[in-house]
Amino acid sequence: MRGCERAAGRRSHGESGRHHGGGSDSHSGDRFGGGSDNGFVTAETAVVLPVLVVFAMALVCGLLVVAAQIQCVDAARAGARAAARQDPADAVVEVAREAAPSGARVTVSREEGRVRVTVVAEAPALHGLPFEVREEAVASVEQTVGVGP
Repeated sequence: MRGCERAAGRRSHGESGRHHGGGSDSHSGDRFGGGSDNGFVTAETAVVLPVLVVFAMALVCGLLVVAAQIQCVDAARAGARAAARQDPADAVVEVAREAAPSGARVTVSREEGRVRVTVVAEAPALHGLPFEVREEAVASVEQTVGVGP
């Protein structure tokens, strides 16, 4: 209620009870918990903000794991192509390690006209957890042309 309305309410005798009682109750209700939600908004923000931060960090960790998986796929394919060309085993491992995440283990095996390259790496941002990123690639061995037995 505005000040000029209160003053007008005091002057007129018939309206003074209605404006005077209603005016003081509505102001005290807003001030002492009747209509203000400012404290609740602060409490909700204090609870939701850490949840949003944890969610954002989980998304970033997930993206790092997916990126490591893609690197393992690329490394295994590159190694399988090199092994299919019948490059030496050391050269195949070197090619695969160049494309793999740092610290990845690369193994090469040959069996019945095929080569298998396996790349295993620890997932980034999940150190200490028993979680690995693993990928295998298999390729047929190419026949060499012009080389006699």
